[in-house]
Amino acid sequence: MSVLALGLNHATAPLDLRGRFAFSNEQLVPALQAFRERVQRAPEAALVSTCNRTELYVAGEPGDASALLTPAVDWLAEVGGVGSHTLRDHAYVLQGGAAARHAFRVASGLDSMVLGEPQILGQMKQAVREADTAGTLGTTLHQMFQRSFAVAKEVRTCTEIGAHSISMAAASVRLASQLFEDLRELKVLFVGAGEMIELVATHFAARTPRALAVANRTLERGEKLAVRFGAEALRLADLPQRLADFDVVVSCTASSLPIIGLGAVERALKARKHRPMFMVDLAVPRDIEPEVARLRDVYLYTVDDLSALVQIAGEKRQAAVEQAEAIIETGVQGFVHWLDQRGTVPLIQALNAQADDWRAGEIARARKLLAKGEDVEAVLDALSRGLTQKMLHGALAELHAADGEQRAQLAQTVSRLFLRGAARTPGDNQR
Repeated sequence: MSVLALGLNHATAPLDLRGRFAFSNEQLVPALQAFRERVQRAPEAALVSTCNRTELYVAGEPGDASALLTPAVDWLAEVGGVGSHTLRDHAYVLQGGAAARHAFRVASGLDSMVLGEPQILGQMKQAVREADTAGTLGTTLHQMFQRSFAVAKEVRTCTEIGAHSISMAAASVRLASQLFEDLRELKVLFVGAGEMIELVATHFAARTPRALAVANRTLERGEKLAVRFGAEALRLADLPQRLADFDVVVSCTASSLPIIGLGAVERALKARKHRPMFMVDLAVPRDIEPEVARLRDVYLYTVDDLSALVQIAGEKRQAAVEQAEAIIETGVQGFVHWLDQRGTVPLIQALNAQADDWRAGEIARARKLLAKGEDVEAVLDALSRGLTQKMLHGALAELHAADGEQRAQLAQTVSRLFLRGAARTPGDNQR
C-alpha cells in the first residue's frame, strides 16, 4: 500500500481560497462517502480540515496512489467551486514516506502557523474518528495516523516545542492590549461557542474586562459557555442591534457565509460615535466581511494577519524544532518499514495456502496407507519426506537451472532461507 496527501494550507493558499475548502466536522462523513462513490478506486480516505489547512489523505496500492491524484484533485476542486488548475497552483502533493512525514509534522505542531500549537492534534484525532464513521479509514491510514499521534506525544514530552509558541488566543489579547490602555474597561463579545472561542474567552477573562458576552446560533450552547465566564448570552439574530455595545469582537463560527457585514459595523460605529472597535476573525471561511477592514475606526485581524505575532525566533526554538524533526524522522522510517512489510502480505498468504495444500495432500495419502494396514512409523516417515521434498523442490530446481553469477546469488538466498543456524554452503565458506 502507498499513501497520497493532497492539501493546501496557510503557507500555500490565501485565506479566502482556503475558505472554499473548509469542512465542518458534520460535513466530513458525507464528503468522504461522496469521494469514495466518485473515486471508487480509493479504498481508504480521510479529510483533515482546520482554519489553516484542508488535506485529503488517500491510501491505495502503489500503482493506484499516483493514478488517484487527478480524480482527487478534480473532486476537491469541484467541492471548492474552483478549476482544477487553480487548486493545483496552491496545493501540495506528497506520496509515501513524504506524505507520512507531513502528517507526523502536522500532528506535532511543526507545520502550524503557531509553532507547537496543541489544537491540531485534537482536530486530527477528530478527523480520524469521522473517517472511521464514514467507513473510509482502513488499515493503512489508521496505522499512519496512530503512529503520528504517538510521535506527537513524544515530541511534546521530550522537547520544548510547545513552550515557545503563542496561541491565536494569546495573540488576540496581546493585540487588544496594544490598542487599548486598560483591558479592564472593555466590553468583549465572542461570536460562536466552539473550542477556539472557548480558548480566546479564557485568555480575555483572565484580564477581567468590564463585561463579556457570547453570541451563538444555538442559545443553549452559548449559555453554557457564558455561565462558565460570567458572561451574557445573546442570540446570533440580536447581533446587529447589540454590536455597538462592544469594544472587542472575536468571531469563530462554522458559517459558510459572513455573519457580520459591512453595513452592521458601519451602523455600530455611528452609534459608538466612532470609538474604535477591535475585531478578530478566526473563522475560515470568514465570519466578518473583508470590506470592514477599510473602515477608519475598525482594527480587523484575520488568522493570517496574526501569523507575524506567533512566530518566535531564537536558539531554544530552533533546538526544539531540530529535536522534534529527529523524533519525527524515526517515526516515519518505522511507518515506511511497516508499509514495505505490508507489500509482502499477498506473498505470505500465497505461501501459507500452498503449504496447507501440501500438508492436506500428504495427510490424505498417509490416511490411505494407514487404512491399508501399513506400518505407522513407515507412514510417518513417508509423510515427512513428502513434505520436505515438496518444500525444497522449487529451490533445488531453480539452483539446477541457474548458472554463473545468477547461481551464486541464488545459492546465498537459498542458504539464508533454509540454512539458518545450520552449516553454511561451500560458497558462503569461501567468502
